[in-house]
Amino acid sequence: MRFEGHKLIHLIGIGGCSMNGLAQILCAKGYAVQGSDRAESPFTQRLNELNIPVVIGHDPKNLGDADLVIYSAAIKPDNCERQEAEKRGIPQIERSVALGMLSEGYSQVVGIAGCHGKTTITSMVALICEHCDSGDGGAHRMDATVHVGGNVDFLNGGVRIGAHDVFITEACEYVESFLTLRPTIALINNIDDDHLDYYRDIDHIVDAFRKYVNLLPENGLFIGCSDDERVKKLMAEASVKTMSYGISDADYTPGNVTRDEFGNPSFDVMHEGKSLGRIELSVIGDYNMLNALAATVVALSLNAPFEAIKRALGEYKLTQRRFEFMGERNDIRVYHDYAHHPGEIKAALDAAKNVPHNRLICVFQCNSYSRAKTLFCGDRHYMNSADLVLVPDIYPGREVDTGEVHARDMVDALERTGVNAMYIPTFEEIRAFLDSYTQPGDVVITLGSGDVYFQTKKLL
Repeated sequence: MRFEGHKLIHLIGIGGCSMNGLAQILCAKGYAVQGSDRAESPFTQRLNELNIPVVIGHDPKNLGDADLVIYSAAIKPDNCERQEAEKRGIPQIERSVALGMLSEGYSQVVGIAGCHGKTTITSMVALICEHCDSGDGGAHRMDATVHVGGNVDFLNGGVRIGAHDVFITEACEYVESFLTLRPTIALINNIDDDHLDYYRDIDHIVDAFRKYVNLLPENGLFIGCSDDERVKKLMAEASVKTMSYGISDADYTPGNVTRDEFGNPSFDVMHEGKSLGRIELSVIGDYNMLNALAATVVALSLNAPFEAIKRALGEYKLTQRRFEFMGERNDIRVYHDYAHHPGEIKAALDAAKNVPHNRLICVFQCNSYSRAKTLFCGDRHYMNSADLVLVPDIYPGREVDTGEVHARDMVDALERTGVNAMYIPTFEEIRAFLDSYTQPGDVVITLGSGDVYFQTKKLL
């Protein structure tokens, strides 16, 4: 690591899902850490509980005596704290670079990558670590430090501090930030056409993942989902040892799949024609069965005993904003999922179909104008499982509305593919519509990564 010698590290955007974990890991390693963010959040509250100083609002004075600044990708050069650091000659490091530097202090680094599912897989592995270290692991301990890009209840945040020499982290493909890591084990769950505000096209995205695989040392391990043709192709090209998982034609597959009354799958973990044991999940969806299989393969590669894996995955609950039950009103159950890409949305709606319901009503808030234009105005079949889709105004995120695209354009695209869709501008109006439209037994699921999670509470 190259943090030695710094007396105080200041993190700008410390409340971010990755930044707060980075702050906690640095603090656990003995560094003095502080930070700032624009608003309070569960992550900033957790940092306060750990006595890590957090200031709400950005001000040049917040730097204090800091001699190193770490900033998230959302913090631009014109941020007043970054400008103050520049004026004072304080070194500045982008978050992904700092995470890569931090990972250099571990002998084994597991990077969990993929356009969808990496938060779930990483948090599943974190719970397996907990079970290994609480007695289920027998003589084997897997006291890893785990860095999750989400809010995980059993972690009270997004990080597990371990004392071992294993570091397990989400490896994010956005702006190729995962290329700062030096993984010894690299998992890729899938490759999809996401983040087209940065990548030219799908070939550019695949090339980034190829570069990520090429970071592995000669004795490294590449774990990939063989159900994804792009991942499968990278595995065929790889010069390191590979291990595959998938529904079929893979080293590890699910066998004898059954589902309970809520749609939660159970399956045998099959390896070379033999069952290693049975896993019973408490989370819905075939995509989560694959996520659990991915976590199993990672844990087995780190010598975790199957019994610890089985117990951990049996009690695993999804992280916040992953098919989360939000509440019930007038006998209408309301769920929320972070899904914000066509592939994720299709998976979430396919899973929702397994929840007992009368009609399935989806509320989808797109999280940026550029994403609306590149992903949701074409003729793509991803919402056909819903009986009705309601589309509010686009959440701007960090973008400015140029008038080039509107939520009505998304509705037009959905209707062209045979989906019953409506544009309703605000969540207050959506609630009023639902009050007049829904019937007992209907299920409402809200989707997106903007402020829809908080807006959903207006529907209850």
